[in-house]
Amino acid sequence: MSRETPSVSHIICLVGPTGSGKTAAALHIACSLAQSGFPTSIINADSRQIYQDFPIITAQPTQEERTQCPHLLYGFLPTDQKSSAGKWMDSARTTVAEVTAQGRFPLLVGGTGLYIRALLDGMADIPAPDAAVSTRLQEQCRMEGPLPLHARLSGIDPVYAARIHPHDRQRVIRALEVWESTGRTFSWWHEHAVSPVPETTVLRLGMGLPLRELAPLLSKRINAMLDAGAMDEARSALKAYPELSLPGWSGIGCRELGKALTGQLPLAEAMELWQKNTRAYAKRQWTWFRADPRITWFRPDDPAAYRNMTKLALAFLQGKPSGS
Repeated sequence: MSRETPSVSHIICLVGPTGSGKTAAALHIACSLAQSGFPTSIINADSRQIYQDFPIITAQPTQEERTQCPHLLYGFLPTDQKSSAGKWMDSARTTVAEVTAQGRFPLLVGGTGLYIRALLDGMADIPAPDAAVSTRLQEQCRMEGPLPLHARLSGIDPVYAARIHPHDRQRVIRALEVWESTGRTFSWWHEHAVSPVPETTVLRLGMGLPLRELAPLLSKRINAMLDAGAMDEARSALKAYPELSLPGWSGIGCRELGKALTGQLPLAEAMELWQKNTRAYAKRQWTWFRADPRITWFRPDDPAAYRNMTKLALAFLQGKPSGS
């Protein structure tokens, strides 16, 4: 099938809550598009799947899945290195450009709404926080835990506080750093976002279920991770990075298993907390993405979902839909 060389103006984006089947759906779309003459590369847009030490716990595509089409920005960051929406956006912009230059089409896949919004809708140029402020907040979090800081953030910026987990140390501290350093809330900066990826037409697809239907699938998924070696993975990471406050340990499942392995929590309690935190995260993701009217939604239990998503994607690349 003949086609024009792609430009950065065409991006397909597949979003949805954790455990909703985005990885399998994306692989099906990518392979189907390739068979139709539109070679596609999958680009990670999940803030936890960037860490190289937790491929099982963060549900990164398997090596077998990655052989079927290029998978980019997965598992490249060590546990002790910190990322951010801005850093990921810079990497993603470069990756999208490189994929396009190769004559391929980028398919963004992930559940980190802030990352996706930064790339596709723009991100405010937030000034670097004051070093003294950062040090003080880090120490306070170390001494008191993240909950008091999150409670404070809820009074300052309730919109953003509701979108992040109270135990997400990295994001709680970052939001307070911004407030104390700039006098503006994180929500204000997001509302004044600038510089999205230029001249972009986006097809936004969503895969998901309401939490009441998704919850049993999440439980099965966690059990499958344990069967696949999640505990050994966490044990190996702990030998290399014993400090659980490091950025890579902040992923749901990572910290809970880390606490179980270091004796801070009984294993049963850690598993219960992993389940609880996963459900809470999925609920926040569902709320975030469902607020975007540009997303066309599909259910993972719909046997026609893959076919219909691929049909939309193919028409989009052929220039038929208007995109967003």
